[in-house]
Amino acid sequence: MSAAGDGAAGVPITAGVSRTVAIVGGGVAGIAAAVRAADAGWRPILIETRTRLGGRAMSFDDVRSGVELDNCQHVVMGCCTNILELYDRLGVLGEIDWHETLWFARGGGARDRLAIAPLLPAPLHYGPSFARMRLFGLGEKIAIARAFLAILRMGPQGRMRWQGRAFAGFLAETRQPARVVELFWDPVVLSACNLPSARCEAAHALKVFDEGMLAHRFAGAVGVARVPLSRLYDEVGEIVARAGGELRLRTSARALAFDGTRVTGVVCDDGLVAAQAVVSAVPPDRLAKLSSATLRAHDRRLAHLGDFAWSPILGVHLALKRRVMDIPNLSLPGRAVHWLFAHEPPAGAGFAQRIEAVVSAADAWVGLGEDEIAARVLADLAWAIPGVSRDDIAWARPVLEKRATFASTPGVDAIRPRARVEAGDLRGGVANLYLAGEWTDTGWPSTMEGAARSGFAAVGAMTGGSGVCPDLPPSGMVRFARRLGG
Repeated sequence: MSAAGDGAAGVPITAGVSRTVAIVGGGVAGIAAAVRAADAGWRPILIETRTRLGGRAMSFDDVRSGVELDNCQHVVMGCCTNILELYDRLGVLGEIDWHETLWFARGGGARDRLAIAPLLPAPLHYGPSFARMRLFGLGEKIAIARAFLAILRMGPQGRMRWQGRAFAGFLAETRQPARVVELFWDPVVLSACNLPSARCEAAHALKVFDEGMLAHRFAGAVGVARVPLSRLYDEVGEIVARAGGELRLRTSARALAFDGTRVTGVVCDDGLVAAQAVVSAVPPDRLAKLSSATLRAHDRRLAHLGDFAWSPILGVHLALKRRVMDIPNLSLPGRAVHWLFAHEPPAGAGFAQRIEAVVSAADAWVGLGEDEIAARVLADLAWAIPGVSRDDIAWARPVLEKRATFASTPGVDAIRPRARVEAGDLRGGVANLYLAGEWTDTGWPSTMEGAARSGFAAVGAMTGGSGVCPDLPPSGMVRFARRLGG
């Protein structure tokens, strides 16, 4: 516990006195907040309606197959420093398999690889394998390189002039051919931002390419959990308990208790959880239901809770009777299914391989029946891997997350609230209410990294202590390119 004094947002911190923070929402943001609060000497009470932690990044027991399945395929990247910090604190970094090669299908079994070269610094590390890709012709590769050079030279500051505009505008300015947009830019933007280039906030997409592919050699490495997602959070309860806190699963929050000046706790279905501070780590519409009209009138950060739109993701789990995929991932450019991920089956599962097919921005799939979904996925799977047929499928389980991410549409950053009331802003909001969730002002699109950042930022603001982990440092060549661009 720190020496006596005042926290950065007006919460007094007294040496030797345990203080309670109620955290509403047990997704990645809430988990990050609870762990960071426990490490800071606070007593966290983590409140979650469901029976498991993880929120939209959790797994469930599929009663029909008897297999624990993720609600959707989630991956981390090397640039995701905060979710990796959280995994490290939970002791599960060893459960992440890292891949430095991404595979792109060309149909009929043909495929290209985009791999990190072991000896080249960023931003040259993808150069050799990109040059060998047969998916694009020479002129198309030159166009992609032209856009990458523009992204490199603009850097974080240059991205600001694109805020509020669609990424398609940047692609048009850098003269990207329609086929390149369809087969290169859109697959990456869909995967990272869950919207196509024509609808995606340009600043978000530019950040993905700059910091996720170009700035650092390890930034684009892809990490996939080898265990069901909910098992990554097994240590949370112990961390919270050691801090004197509680993990309250199957507990529904009903309202944030507000006395006209401060929040005094959380009203739950089993009573009041009194607390010196509250972290809301739930989606904006849920926070709106927890907030009284009086509270919303006192905190202008809550003014736009009803203004967010959402984008769905469809994950389809396919159990294969034989192994059909000999690589860990495969992008399907230009197809309805965007990615395939291969997984080893659990012992005694009765099938040889599990493949998860991912459809981002899956609006067109909402309302389809399971048989129709399976047939469409199988058609794309057979396009990428010839010889696969319905007879190879032991079972298929589609999982549609209708509100998987907030929609990263142009201008969305203007309504994303900050974690805390700004210092000296006496009319800005409630000083001991902190906001977390990937929809808040994290600087990232809707990702697990954004969620982890938000939880760390909320507790950092509350305690005046450690907040967001630093990004990977850009390479010397990248820094030089940015200076030239500036």
